[in-house]
Amino acid sequence: MAETAPASGAASTGQPRSRAGTQGKGDPGKVVRDSFTMPLADYRLIGVLKQRCIALGIAMKKSELLRAGLAALDQLPDASLAQVVTAVEAVKTGRPPGKKKRKKGKRKKRKKSSRAKRKKR
Repeated sequence: MAETAPASGAASTGQPRSRAGTQGKGDPGKVVRDSFTMPLADYRLIGVLKQRCIALGIAMKKSELLRAGLAALDQLPDASLAQVVTAVEAVKTGRPPGKKKRKKGKRKKRKKSSRAKRKKR
């Protein structure tokens, strides 16, 4: 693993940094909807962590659990953060292969059957 040089003097102290733009706990602020790709093992780990939280008496949604993980990463010193993020395996982005969906609005018109023609007469 390659060590990266800290960009600023404050980061070199090894102390956790806090984000100036983060909102307080009472107001989540503007929300953004996004999608991402992850390995199945990591996706299952979300369920395992949710079950651990339930055992502790804390009900969490997936998005809340992921946000808690981001908050925990944000509190790490730069050296620890670099170590954790470089250990994460890169995955190919995009949707997994599967059924192709038909595009809306481009249906082929069916020919009217002789039965339908006879009904009109």
